[in-house]
Amino acid sequence: MSDESHPMEGVPLIQPSSVDHPLHDACVEACRSVFDPEIPVNIFDLGLIYTIELSEENDAKVVMTLTAPGCPVAGEMPGWVQEAIMGVNGIRTVDVDLVWEPPWGMDMMSDEARLELGFM
Repeated sequence: MSDESHPMEGVPLIQPSSVDHPLHDACVEACRSVFDPEIPVNIFDLGLIYTIELSEENDAKVVMTLTAPGCPVAGEMPGWVQEAIMGVNGIRTVDVDLVWEPPWGMDMMSDEARLELGFM
């Protein structure tokens, strides 16, 4: 009997994105147009976008987090992401889920973000 409060072994904490979908790169670029007001780096390179899942019907499901639960734009940023991806030609709908697990860490930043922030 398994304890359902713990993830199953071998199941990724972050679901993979639909990288083979023709609109994936455009959705990534849309996410790169959204910035955390307190950090001069876009939210994609900060590692705040966990998953961009795209259906055959061009519906997008985005799983994202924030640098901290007390982030002053916590209520607004998912809407900014939704608005940015809705601007991608061909996208039908966008659903943004804000999650706190796994928690964001500085190791999730891209090398570009680390360089921009002086961590490299």
